[in-house]
Amino acid sequence: MALIVDVVSIFPGMFSPVLGFGMTGRALAKSVVELHITDLRAHTTDKHRSTDDTPYGGGSGMVMLIEPLTRALSAIEAVRGRGHRMLMSPAGRPLTQSRVRELSRFPHLVLLCGRYEGVDDRILDYIDEEVSLGDFVLSGGELPAMVVIDAIARLLPGVLHNENSCEDESFQNGLLEYPQYTRPADFEGRAVPSVLLSGNHEQIRRWRRQMSLLRTWQRRPELLQQMELSAEDRGLLAATTGRIA
Repeated sequence: MALIVDVVSIFPGMFSPVLGFGMTGRALAKSVVELHITDLRAHTTDKHRSTDDTPYGGGSGMVMLIEPLTRALSAIEAVRGRGHRMLMSPAGRPLTQSRVRELSRFPHLVLLCGRYEGVDDRILDYIDEEVSLGDFVLSGGELPAMVVIDAIARLLPGVLHNENSCEDESFQNGLLEYPQYTRPADFEGRAVPSVLLSGNHEQIRRWRRQMSLLRTWQRRPELLQQMELSAEDRGLLAATTGRIA
């Protein structure tokens, strides 16, 4: 059964030029993902097709109106069911790989794309969660929505050529991914680590685990603090850094 994804946006034309390529393009072509884009302006009632207005209390910018958004949600629910409703917002819960895996198990997702200074806060009574890509602000929720769709689609069965390849990726097991190399074995004096050419699968496994631990320790040490390291992990890390996490 396909994952149904509904998106509500004032710029519906932004999605197909991006999502038609790569893994998401494959997911759509193979009907692993069923994507529906709703033009929010189709759910306005005034002649200007307004989706925003000035904020109560004054201030700069415009705020998205709640009425067109709730009408769009009701229209989607009438046709395809309620779905799990998500507002793309910098105030939301930061997206993580573990949350992406959880979202990939939902049968139906509904993504709301905010714009302007934000959305009338009463929308929180009509959604299930807010999602953020990080501590920065974009001009709208369309790009975050595409990121969410891309991150989820590649985890679905039949999308990746090698479905085991995502198991070693960064954040999949709480660590950053180990370094990767391909031909040539020597490039301008920079040689591929000899262990990778050895053919010894156990040594390669230990080296990759050690490099994942080291890279995480160097770049994202807070991730190690959230993990319960095995005795082997502690030994591998100590052998490289002289310290035990």
